[in-house]
Amino acid sequence: MYSKQVWRLIPLLKAAGNVQMAIDSWLLAQHQSGKHPPTLRFYTWSPAAISLGYHQREYPQFWDNIICQGEKLDIIRRPTGGRAVLHQGDLTYAVVTSGLNGDRLQAYQKICQFLIHGWRSLGVELQYGTAGRGYIHNPNCFGTATGADLILPNGAKLIGSAQLRRGGAILQHGSIRLHQDAELFSQIFDAESWTQVQLPPSLTEEVIMTALMAAASHCFDIELIVEPLSQLEWEEILR
Repeated sequence: MYSKQVWRLIPLLKAAGNVQMAIDSWLLAQHQSGKHPPTLRFYTWSPAAISLGYHQREYPQFWDNIICQGEKLDIIRRPTGGRAVLHQGDLTYAVVTSGLNGDRLQAYQKICQFLIHGWRSLGVELQYGTAGRGYIHNPNCFGTATGADLILPNGAKLIGSAQLRRGGAILQHGSIRLHQDAELFSQIFDAESWTQVQLPPSLTEEVIMTALMAAASHCFDIELIVEPLSQLEWEEILR
């Protein structure tokens, strides 16, 4: 009898950016070494933060002194590539898997299928961005949309994703813009690159995650099993 591949689903986690990045890196390393199944998780960043792509060496000095809700904005480096992302009022997804054939863009598009299908089930149509290599000169990830990003019909970028491969294992995570503060965004990046994302108020984090989980189960033909991080796992991750 045919049985579906089982993926781990880690429940929504709210934590500081360096902790979230440590979890994603740990999950990739564990999966690569064969100790951990493919995983899907969702998380939010608290406090708010800017994440820099792994190879993004320079950023404006004034970013070090930006205050958000009474706290200095964290600046965190991701294990993945890409440009700077503001994590405030967003929801991040992460997929750790393996066995995907093709180049980096083909792997992106295989993984992004669940995002496209999930949002379509909520009445929101997404398509891939079309920016060329010029995006690399823009420090703002959401200032331009490449073939690895998903945009709304009005051209606004809803989801920016980044990827890391280790052998056959892949970590892909991405920021889904939900309720971003336009003023904070404009303070960090060029105000002209701000595009309003307008989603129906009924689309709460819970509703979005439920739709994306159902889409992942369908698109990857898998069974999701909910399993929070254990005490032992937390100790390994924070070590």
